[in-house]
Amino acid sequence: MPTPFHPRLTWFALIALLLLSLGLATSLGSSGWSWPWTADAAMSRVVLELRLPRAIAALVTGSLLAVAGCLMQVLLRNPLADPYVLGLSGGASAFALAGMLLGLSWLPIPVLAFLGALLTTVLVFVLARGRGAWSTTRLLLTGVVMAAGWGALISLMLALGDDASLRGMLYWLMGDLSHAGLSPLWLLPLITGLTLLWLRARSLNVLSSGPEQAALLGEPSQRRFWEIYLAASLLTGLAVAIAGAIGFVGLIVPHLMRLVVGADHRRLIPAAALFGGAFLVLADTLARSLLSPRQLPVGVLTALIGVPLFLLLLNRASRVR
Repeated sequence: MPTPFHPRLTWFALIALLLLSLGLATSLGSSGWSWPWTADAAMSRVVLELRLPRAIAALVTGSLLAVAGCLMQVLLRNPLADPYVLGLSGGASAFALAGMLLGLSWLPIPVLAFLGALLTTVLVFVLARGRGAWSTTRLLLTGVVMAAGWGALISLMLALGDDASLRGMLYWLMGDLSHAGLSPLWLLPLITGLTLLWLRARSLNVLSSGPEQAALLGEPSQRRFWEIYLAASLLTGLAVAIAGAIGFVGLIVPHLMRLVVGADHRRLIPAAALFGGAFLVLADTLARSLLSPRQLPVGVLTALIGVPLFLLLLNRASRVR
């Protein structure tokens, strides 16, 4: 798909948007604008120790979800695929929440979230295939059912959990960055994953055309599909471990970036990572500023934006068919 924009201008705009979103997130507070080099020592400490780590957490989470959405859309060959819609976020959240409630301190939350996302991916594709072949409709329907099942299990765990921690768990499940700290462990899988996926961009382009086309071009589609399963599960699990279940980022961002930079994954993956991070940073800034001093879960804002867009995409897809 050719892009209507100049490539250099597109990348400049994405990087400028990312820097602007980080600047807004670190400077805009409940009492107005405050920059660390002009404010007093107390405000500088708030910016550097609270707002900046939260902004970086939003940046990493948005990038992870956007790239995971790109991978899921390659698997299903459908722009409506998304880790949240297909139940990956629900599975990761259910496993992470179960670990919290059971006190499994010996098993890190990111590991539990990854296992939940991986199990959901396997179940969706196994159940959708059955005794026949995969189809986009069956995969999407199976994913929606799996998401509903995980939602019911999460509701059961919340009902059986401690009332004192109920509010915090609900905020985390709706997507909350207020307690996200800064960890170098986030950046390692993000940078490594982006690098490996960029190197596999040709394979992703071929697989987007379907397994038959991949076989004709000598691409081992079955092995590549499993690699994509693992990568999407890892990215989704890490994002859930950082900020809880945040929906529709993996749906909105890849689709918009595909319209801007085209369908070539050599451009799509880095563009989605940049815009996904900027989008979630801005959404989190609005979530903590709109009703200040009260804070909204960032997943609420992404859902309010994502649901109408998802319905528009469904309507557009039905017209194309």
